[in-house]
Formats: sequence, C-alpha cells, structure tokens
Amino acid sequence: MAERGVDVSALPQEVREQLAELDLELSEGDITQKGYEKKRAKVLAPYLTQNIHTEAVQAALAKHKEEKMALPMPTKRRSAYVQSPVDNCTPPDSSSSSDDEAVSSESTGPQQSPDTWINSSLHGSSTSSSASSTLSHGESRPTQAPQPQSQQVPPPPTPAHPPHSHSQPSALARGSRVDLPPNAVVRGMSRGQSRSSMMETADGVPVSSRVSTKIQQLLNTLKRPKRPPLSEYFMDDQEEIVEVPQADPNTPKPEGRQIIPVKGEPLGVVSNWPPALQAALARWGATQGKSPALTALDITGKPLYTLTFGKLWSRSVKLAYTLLNKLGTKNEQILKPGDRVALVYPNSDPGMFWVAFYGCLLAEVIPVPIEVPLSRKDAGSSQVGFLLGSCGVGLALTSEICLKGLPKTPTGEILQFKGWPRLKWVVTDSKYLTKPSKDWQPHIPTANTDTAYIEYKASKEGTVMGVAVSKVAMLTHCQALSQACNYCEGETLVNVLDFKKDMGLWHGVLTSVMNRIHTISVPYAVMKACPLSWVQRVHIHKARVALVKCRDLHWAMMAHRDQRDTSLASLRMLIVADGANPWSVSSCDAFLNVFQAHGLKPEVICPCATSPEAMTVAIRRPGVPGAPLPARAILSMTGLSHGVIRVNTEDKNSALTVQDVGHVMPGALMCIVKPDGPPMLCKTDEIGEIVVNSRAGGNMYYGLHGVTKNTFEVIPVNASGTPIGEIPFVRSGLLGFVGPGSLIFVVGKNEGLLLVSGRRHNADDLVATALAVEPVKTVYRGRIAVFSVTVFYDERIVIVAEQRPDASEEDSFQWMSRVLQAIDSIHQVGLYCLALVPANTLPKTPLGGIHISDTKQLFLEGALHPCNILMCPHTCVTNMPKPRQKQPVGVGPASIMVGNLVAGKRIAQAAGRDLGLIEDQDLVRKHQFLTEALQWRAQTDPDHTLYVLLNAKGVAVCTATCVQLHKRAEKIAAALMERSGINIGENVVLLYPPGIDLIAAFYGCLYAGCIPVTVRPPHPQNLSATLPTVRMIIDVSKAACILTTQVLTKILRSKEAAATVNIKTWPIIIDTDDLPRKRPPTIYKPPNAEMIAYLDFSVSTTGMLTGVKISHAAVSALCRSIKLQCELYSSRQITICLDPYCGLGFVLWCLASVYSGHQSILIPPMELESSLTLWLGTLSQYRIRDTFCSYSVMELCTKGLGGQTDMLKARGVNLSCVRSCVVVAEERPRLALTHSFSKLFKDLGLSMRAVSTAFGSRVNLAICLQGTTGPDPSTVYVDMKSLRHDRVRLVERGAPQSLPLVESGTILPGVRVIIVNPETRGPLGDSHLGEIWVNSPHNATGYYTIYGEENLQADHFNTKLSFGDPQTLWARTGYLGFVKRTELTDSSGDRHDALFVVGSLDETLELRGLRYHPIDIETSVSRAHRSIGESAVFTWTNLLVVVAELCGSEQDALDLVPLVTNVVLEEHHLIVGVVVIVDPGVIPINSRGEKQRMHLRDSFLADQLDPIYVAYNM
Repeated sequence: MAERGVDVSALPQEVREQLAELDLELSEGDITQKGYEKKRAKVLAPYLTQNIHTEAVQAALAKHKEEKMALPMPTKRRSAYVQSPVDNCTPPDSSSSSDDEAVSSESTGPQQSPDTWINSSLHGSSTSSSASSTLSHGESRPTQAPQPQSQQVPPPPTPAHPPHSHSQPSALARGSRVDLPPNAVVRGMSRGQSRSSMMETADGVPVSSRVSTKIQQLLNTLKRPKRPPLSEYFMDDQEEIVEVPQADPNTPKPEGRQIIPVKGEPLGVVSNWPPALQAALARWGATQGKSPALTALDITGKPLYTLTFGKLWSRSVKLAYTLLNKLGTKNEQILKPGDRVALVYPNSDPGMFWVAFYGCLLAEVIPVPIEVPLSRKDAGSSQVGFLLGSCGVGLALTSEICLKGLPKTPTGEILQFKGWPRLKWVVTDSKYLTKPSKDWQPHIPTANTDTAYIEYKASKEGTVMGVAVSKVAMLTHCQALSQACNYCEGETLVNVLDFKKDMGLWHGVLTSVMNRIHTISVPYAVMKACPLSWVQRVHIHKARVALVKCRDLHWAMMAHRDQRDTSLASLRMLIVADGANPWSVSSCDAFLNVFQAHGLKPEVICPCATSPEAMTVAIRRPGVPGAPLPARAILSMTGLSHGVIRVNTEDKNSALTVQDVGHVMPGALMCIVKPDGPPMLCKTDEIGEIVVNSRAGGNMYYGLHGVTKNTFEVIPVNASGTPIGEIPFVRSGLLGFVGPGSLIFVVGKNEGLLLVSGRRHNADDLVATALAVEPVKTVYRGRIAVFSVTVFYDERIVIVAEQRPDASEEDSFQWMSRVLQAIDSIHQVGLYCLALVPANTLPKTPLGGIHISDTKQLFLEGALHPCNILMCPHTCVTNMPKPRQKQPVGVGPASIMVGNLVAGKRIAQAAGRDLGLIEDQDLVRKHQFLTEALQWRAQTDPDHTLYVLLNAKGVAVCTATCVQLHKRAEKIAAALMERSGINIGENVVLLYPPGIDLIAAFYGCLYAGCIPVTVRPPHPQNLSATLPTVRMIIDVSKAACILTTQVLTKILRSKEAAATVNIKTWPIIIDTDDLPRKRPPTIYKPPNAEMIAYLDFSVSTTGMLTGVKISHAAVSALCRSIKLQCELYSSRQITICLDPYCGLGFVLWCLASVYSGHQSILIPPMELESSLTLWLGTLSQYRIRDTFCSYSVMELCTKGLGGQTDMLKARGVNLSCVRSCVVVAEERPRLALTHSFSKLFKDLGLSMRAVSTAFGSRVNLAICLQGTTGPDPSTVYVDMKSLRHDRVRLVERGAPQSLPLVESGTILPGVRVIIVNPETRGPLGDSHLGEIWVNSPHNATGYYTIYGEENLQADHFNTKLSFGDPQTLWARTGYLGFVKRTELTDSSGDRHDALFVVGSLDETLELRGLRYHPIDIETSVSRAHRSIGESAVFTWTNLLVVVAELCGSEQDALDLVPLVTNVVLEEHHLIVGVVVIVDPGVIPINSRGEKQRMHLRDSFLADQLDPIYVAYNM
C-alpha cells in the first residue's frame, strides 16, 4: 500500500522488511489493527513529508522566535472580558455548526502543543535552516512582528483599581467641572518651554509604570525596519494627494506564449439517454418502480425512509397536477408554466425536496430552491428577498413540519421576512395533494432552451442572484457528468453535500435519477452528531461513489478511532467538492493516510472545480489502480500574488501546494483570461479566470440582464484585442491555470481575491496559513472570515475568527501575534486587523460556514463585538504621505518674502472702533478707578439694583443695590485693615461660590489697597482632586490672607483636607459671613492707573497654571470697550450664566455692572445641573436682550432639553426677546454646538442670528465680542490638508476635507490684531495662517510669577514685528488664526475684516512634520461610532493616543478600535498608536468646558484611568 507522500519502493531495504513483517503479523491476526497502524506509523515517521504549509508556518514562527521581542499585550479591565453566553461554553457545534470544524476534541497525529513543534523546528528540523524568508527582491529582511516569548509578554492586566482611588474625578459625574493643575508645574516658565520639557521628562510618571512599559514595547516593535514602502508615495502637498505609482523592476512578469483553448473529450451519444430529465424519471417510475431512489437518514444516522422510483414518480405527478389545477378556486389557474416557485425545505428532508423539484419540472414551473429562513434577522435574509424579487417569486412550497417551524407573528401568520416579497405558502405533504384523474398526464417536451430551474448564488458583496439553468443545459450537464464519472445504472451514491444546489443537486438529485442510482443523503445535522456516519453508510451499502467536502474528510478522520471494521474498498470515486481549495491537499492526504488501512484506494480521490455559473468546470477522472498519482504543483506565493506561475525553488516557506482538479468536462471548451479589464487571453504561465464554453452551463442571472452580459457572454480576445471567435464563454469565477497534460489547477476564487497594493492574495490561502499556526486550541477551524476593507486608498486585510470559550487571554494574544508573523513571512503582506469574537456570534450561512459579507458589514458598522482585537496599521499602511520637511527660517533681507507678504497684498490686520472719540460721560473722565465708580454710584443712585442672584428654582435669593454693595465692601476692607500682617499691595485670595459675596469681597480688597485673586472653591465631595489646585494658586500668588465663607473655612481645616494638603500652613483665613459693621478709616486710591488691580489665574488646557496681572487702566479700558460694544447703560438688564473666576467671565460678573450701571442677573452654572430650564426660563421671564454663557452651559441645554422644546413652549418660554447670546471662550468657536443650539430652540422664538462667540486669551481677556452693531459673523470653509501645512485655502461648502470656521465675534473697540509668522515675526497677508498678536489698552501687563523672571515672558507682552511697523508693542496670544476681508461693511462703512481663530499653538500636535489641531481629530473620532461620547487626543513620544469615552455597553468597547483607527487614517492621514476606551466622564474638562488633554495624558501614563480597554496598534 503506497502511503501518500512516501514512495515505499524508495525506502531503505530494512524498512521495507519491517513493513512486510508487520503486514504478515496483521494478516495472521498476531497484531490488532490499532497496533498495526501505530507501529507502521512509527516506522514510516522519519520518511513522511509533513504538510508543507504547516511546516512553512512553523519555520517562519521559529525564525521570529529567535528575534525575541515582545509585542505589548492589550490591557483589558476585568469586567470587560465579555463572557460568551452560557450556552456557548459547550462546544459551539451543539447549537450551530461550522464548515471545517473538528467535532472531537482530540487532535491527531503530529499536532501536539505549539511549543513542542516550534521547539522541534528549532532543533534541527530540516526547515529552520532554510527559514530565511526572502522577499522577491532577494534581500533577507527583519520580519515584522516578533515572536512573543512567554516570559516577555507583559504581565496580564492586573484587576482594576477601585475606581474612586485616584486623583481623577471619575468618581463624580462630569457635572462638577474641575480645574486640574498639571502634575508638576514649573511656574516661571514660558509656555513653549514648559511644553517641551513636559514632553521629554516623563512628567513625574514613574518609569516602571505599566503603560509606559507597554508603550516602550510598542515603540521597539515600530523601530524595526518596516516592509519596504511602496513606491506609491503620496505627495501630500499643495492641493490634492497625488499617487505616483512606479513599477518595481523586480516584479515577476509572465513570459510564456499565449494560451490555446483547451478542449474536453467529445460528449458521447448513448442510445438510451432520455430526451429530457423528466422522461428518465417517467421511465424508471414505470419500469423500475421498486428500485430505491433515495434513502434519508434520521438525526442518529439510521435510515428513516427509502423513496422508490415508483413513489417518486407518482408523488411528483400528484404535486404537478395539484400545482396546475388545485391551488385557486374552481376555474382560475394560479400557476402557469414558466412561473417561478420558491422551494423551502430543511436539509434533513431530502425526500420532500425531490418530490417538489420533480413536481415543478413536470408542471413546467421553475423551482428556485432557497434556505429555510429561521429568524427575521438571518444572515443575508434580505438578500434572499432580492433574489425572490428579481425572479418574481410569489409562491413558496414547503413541508408541513417546516411551515410549523417558521417564525410567526402573534396572530399566527408567517412573518414577513426583511426584504422579501409577499409569498403564498403551499404545503406539499402527500395528504394535501390531489390524485390526478386517469386521463391526466404531465406534458414532457424534449429538452429546450427554456429555464428548468434557478440556483441561488451569493456574490462577494453579499448580493444573492439566481443563475438560470435551461432544460437542455440541465440534461447535457447530467450527460457530461455521467460520462466523466462513468456512472452506471443501479450504483449507490452517498451524498453529504447540500442537495439544494451545486454538486449536491447535480450529482445527488439530477444525474442520479438519470442513471437510476440509489442516493443515500446524509444531512448536515447527522454529520455534526456523528461525523463518521457517511463512512459507515459507504461501508454498509457498499457505495461506489461518495460526494463530500474537505470538512467531512477532516471530521471523519478526527473520529475514526471509534471505528475499526469499516471498509471503504467499495468506493471507486470519492468526489471532493471543494478540492480546489488550498487546504484540500492536506485534508485529502491526511484522510488517505488514516483510511488506506480501511481499503481506501489512493486513485479514487477525485477533486473537482465548480461554480454556479459554469457548473462543473473540471473533475479528476477515477484513476487506474496502481497508476502513478498526478503530480502536485508547488508554487511560489510571491509569484502568485503577482498573478504568475513560478515553481517554488528557493524558499520553502512561501510555497503553495495545489492539486489538479482533473480535465475539462466532456463537450466543453475552456480558456484562461485576465480577471479584470477586457477578457484578454492569458499567457501559459499566468494566472487568470477560467472561462468555459459548453451547452452544460448556466445561461443568465435571472431578471438581471446588465450583469448577465459580463458573465455569460464573454468573447475572449488575443493580445492585439481581436476576438478569437464568435462563441460566447461563461466566466466561472475561478482563478487558475492549465498545467502539463492539460490538467486544470485552481488557485482561488474571484470572490476571495484581496487586491492589496497591486498584489493579489487569496482569502483561502490566508485562512490556511492561520489554521497552520497551531493545533487549533484558540479558535474554531471553520469559523474564520477573511475579507478586505478599503482604508486610505488601498485594500486592507481583516481576519475575524471565533474564539473558543476556554481560550485564555494570553493564548489568544499569542495566537494572534503568531498569525500576524506567519502571514507576514509567508504571504509578505501585512494584516490590518485581526479580531476574535465569542463563539457562535458570527453570521452563518445555512450550512454553518461564515457569511463573509455580513461579517464585513458588522465590522464596518462597529457591531461585531470582538473579545480580542489586534490592529497593525503601522505594519501594513505603507502608502502614507512623505513627512513634511520644514524649511529653516532666518530673518534677513529676504524676510519680506518669508513673511509671506507680496507687494500689493494687504497685510492681515483688523481693528475695532476707536475708543478715544467717544467721551460719552463725565464718569469716565472723573473716575479712572472702579472703586471711585462704585462710590459715585452709591452716592448718586444708591437704590439702583446692580446684581440679582438666582437659585436653582429661579428665585432671587440675594440682590445688591449700589449702596449695599458699597457698604459690604467697606465692612470687608475694615476687616482686612484691622488684621496685622496684611499690608497694602499684598495679594488676597477670594474663595467663594459664584455669587454676590464674591463681588463684595473683590471691592473690599480694592478699598483696602489689596490685590484680589479669585479662586474656584474646592469641591467638597472631591477634595483630593480639587484642593491641590487651590493650594497651588495660594502658594504661587504668595497670598497674605484668604477671604471665604464659614462653610468653606470648615472645609479648609477639615480632616479630609488634611489628607490632601498641609492645612497647618494656610495663610490667615477670614470668614466674611458675620463681620461687624465697621467702616475703614480711609478708602485706598492707587497713585496711578498702571498699578495692578487684580490677578487672573487660570489652568490652561495644556495643564499650565498662569496668572496674569491686570492694571486699573486695563480694567477701565476693558469695561468701557464692552459698554460700547454691547450698548450697556443703567436701564438695561443682562443675564450671566458663567463661572466668575477668570477671564471675561469674571469681568462680566464682577466689574461690568459697576462700570456701566446695568443690572446683571447672575445664574451660577452649577444650578443648571439640578434645573436645566433655569437659564432659558430666566431669559424668557425677564425679557432679556443680552445674555452671556459658556460652552458647557450651552451643551447642557442642548443635550438635556433637546427633546423638551414642546414642554418649554407649553410653559410659555419665549426667546424671541434675545438679541444676542454670547458664548464666552478662549478657543475656536464650536460651530456644531452653537448651530444645533440655535436650531433646537428656534421653535421657542430664538433668532438664528442671536448666538455668537467671544474670544479672549491670557494676554488679553477679551479681543472679540459680538456686540449689537457689527455685521453678522461670517462662516468660511477651509481645506484641512492645507491647514496642516500652516496654509489657509478657502474651499466651497461641502468640499471633501473641508472644515467650517466661524468668525469669533466683532473686534472690541480699541483693539488691534495682526497675523504674524510665529517663527520670523513678520506680518502675513490676508487669509494666511499665523499667530494672532494683539495691541489694546486692556492688554494684561504681564505674567505674575513668584521668581519675577519677567524676561521669559517679556516677549509675550511687549513684542515688536521684525519688519513693517517696528514701533508698536504687541502681545502674543498663542493662538493661530487668520484675518479675511469680507464683503460686509462695518458701522463706519468700511469693509469688515473678520478674525478667524483656528486653535491654540500650545495644543497643536506636531506629527509627520505637519501641524494638527486636536479638536479636528476628536471631531472625526466622535463621528466614528454612535457609542463614542467625548474623545481626546494627545501625543506621547510621537505616538498618537486617542482616548474615547464609551457611552454604550462594554461589549461595544473593542468595536471602536478599528473604527477610530480607520477614521483618523482616512481623514487625517495619521496612524493611531494607542486607542484607550474609558468610561463616560473620565476625560477631565475644566470650568470653561475645555478638555484638559495634558492632565489626561499624565493620568494615562501614570496608569490612573482604569480604562475599559487599551489597544496598542502595531
């Protein structure tokens, strides 16, 4: 017996003797069959060639193992281990099935644990020496993903910390906005400098931190040389990305001659072949009525019933009669010949199906067999609806049992399946059929070109189409199969395939009836319960032919130990339906190895190639016993990926072994054409699509004429483009070539083709490599989907597999990293994403395979819910644009050009109205100081109410008239003056909740000659996070005293506070709640207006704590500027819903009313959290014209009240009075938010023009403010690609990659801005991007630092241009923006210059030489999936880190990783390094509603975020 892969005759003499001895022992009964097999295997082991693919994979992995480099394992929160449903803990085959699944858990043969074979391949296996995987270029290269050593994989994630244990406000909902200080602040430092120092030090993060270690590992893996980048670099320059393909000179090219069409043997004419298939049935029904036609098995594999040819004929006739005559009322005929009818029968009931199929043929209606729909959401069910619709099906035949099992509506009607046409259901059980009258006979015409039946076929995109087969094609195909397979009358055939379509239908239902063959149908469910059942049936019935798939061979082999006495000696043909698959070779070999001892002859294995369109393309004819077996082709994978055939010689690892599928079918003509473009004939050494001309093939996609032409009517052309003849060919969808002796080899299918950067890879090959990685302990064999998705101008490969419930995290990660390495080495292609999902969760095809197009759809929608995921964009995205090289800038004679100014171009500057001309009141001249203004108001208009404070219910809890405010300020001033140790000019911290106490304390300080510093009080529930900021500002400002309330005094001295800061070193604390009524001896008046009035401290979004000094002159100028812009005077009322601690918010809350005399209605923003309608209700109730708010307030209202506008309307809320609603911020206007706010509340009368924004910065608290006079803010659309290059390119609305920007409000009176190149400090032209510099009487005087190192900041406050106007002193805002002259006119009649803010320079990310604004990337991320709430990005060692808050369930967490990676790559041309998924509320947001990205970065690196999942992209 020749062992496959071992030529016994070539073995050494002594080995042959040992084998002969064993055979003798067996024949004499001295040894059991089992013992014989064991000993024989042992003797032959050294001479057995292992499956080449597995060997190659092991060698590739062994090579990686030598490199010893760990990949960072993703971090998962314990709760995020999504437990698969309880029933999944049983092997998944109990509930569902799989195509190639090994049922028994024992694995056989050489498949031991992965380590043993990896080690064996290291220790002297023949492959490890030749394992230098070489590229087609010939240079050996370090491979991608290293082999993770078990001891090097970072420790598994430790159980999550209790969530409240960090200094991170995750314990609180985001309600309490917190200003977080940086972890380490260098106080006397300029921004730029501190930023870089933060990047280089680990920011106070211990280096041993787990996150940092993993990032280090990730960086190590990224440092290794990548696969050689494609020549198709993109030039991401001026306007568009341009692809520059240059062919690689080393690409293998086809060199053979043009192929000549291959002819099959002529189709012989046999005298007794019937004129039509129905005629054959009629003949056997009449002459051989007792002869068995079909035996069906029950679920245990025992015969259930046998249908004879007589019964089959009589029942089919009864059905035909019923269909034509008995469906409607008496005389109307529902079905006419040629109508299409759906056949819906379960796989376990072949008998009913046979009767229905032949009944339809006899009635001359067209059967359309489809799968039984099990639920409304079946994979691909709407596509089946498309098929039924395109075929015009209105009637479905089914069995009674099947009908009972269909999903029903509560009223008992059958569910209307998604996308299906309305169907009438007809039950075909015998008892419902009518016996025809004696004289009725079915009409059986000779086979013609009318359609006989329609077979469904799913395309790569998932569309289901119907291939129509004509009567003559059906008959001719049966004849050709009979001739090729040499079928004889009365043979027995065991069919394991689906009898509704393809080989199962052609051999098992049609050809078998034509030749009076007895078919034993083994349903899929039986195979799952008893994988050996088909082998037993062959043995019991002495079957001559068996129809199987590789998975049936595999299953039988796994279970064969239970069976000793089966014999397969009767088989003359074992037809392997998927013999064209790359893994079929090893399945056939392994099966032969096991069953040769059971009488299986090597020459009976007959692989074949088929497709729904061309039907059987080729089949191997049964061989002559003892004849040599056909040779295999061992092809180079690299050659294959370029579409050429190269026999693999040099590198064993990247080889594909393929077996032939025999010769062309009798009566057919075949050639190979290019798979894409015109059907040009291929060369002999080129891979192309097989096209066939034959009478036995499909003739159209039913009802789809357009698609039909390209597939069924192809006329091949030669190299010069002229057709080779008149006859049309059918595209088979199979890719292959013609080998020696006209043998056909198939290397893949069109629909499994993945075209990655110009090279072709076959999905099945990749699956084969993944399966060869180890005895499959981590995933299920047949449950692997491979597809490609288009991301960033190329296809990217995604592999999704079902993970076994018992696989550990480490095992899975290990398996995934090995698969990456194996595919990289063998196929030389990078994987984009590898995902594992819980068992039984992928959409299935009816017989247990995976529904690829549905899986792909779920992946793209983020609905796959993986339990493990590994993205490798760094490895496989090789077509990134080249990084931008910045040109060095020097200021010299050419600097006028460097400044981007060209003669005749307007300099980009803009100014507000002039302040000087408008001396409206004596007040301004008389009272330079606000203290004087307050005293003057207290005298001249004592009872005028300046302030009204509202509580959550909208009730005024506190008011202050001019005189009351003056008296309260005096009381506080007296208390300050009495205390020893508090001198004039010292700093005093004001620690108050938002309210009137804060205002009184502010003026009290000014009356006493002290400098007030307003500080947000600590949050009582979260002292650990908020108190350090308070402490830091107190320390930095060197405050002599703290003014505060009784409640806060207690908190500052509490035990809880002591746990966070040293409470013994607080400065003097004065409780101002119950001060005695005293007046100060004098009210302090500063000697000049340049003296400091107050300090304004704020934590910037980059985590810098900056305090600026505001002089008395600046206060007056700013108040006056606001008064003019907003037309404020005593009789006006405004509403303020802002935090009063810094910036413009503080100015409006504390200063503006005292200066202008208008009444301010104060609403503390935190009151909105308990009463959302408070702010809008107040505007309506008091008929307010002007209101000021923050983005956080606007967001609260938009999210919280969005759906309640009707309720508000019913309550009488009317916002038509609001003329301006200004959002106070220090950032780019949030257009989406202001727009949705305006749209939402338009129904309440809010004018679309009312909402606008203000803009301020640290150096100047208010630069722009949309007042009452200027034109409406204009919106422009800029190109994001140009912005990254620091350029502004205006585009149309809706242009791709366009970003809408809205003007930040009208520039305030007295303010001038200019746009400057931050490097050269030269002015720029109109519509150029640069830093915004500002000159105004209310600029801050400088930063307040404790070291007094003024020189560091001098350039921020008193800077001159390098040319143009070298006299004026400017302050640098640190923001990028541009000025654009618009068509609108301002109040003075000139054309209006609009200022557009793009973003803070400190915040920008420098990546690949380009400048990115975090908000742009975050906007894309938030759009990627509905479960992403807030998101934030930052960089760490050149890696882009994206943190996304998950609003959905935790099982969505891993879905976000590929979507986030995709969107950032597509829209920003950046590869995300780390994706962190966290709970809602984790991203810290300050009181102004700005994200604290640096603080987030520090928490991430210090491992304090408690993330749900951290993915490190390779």
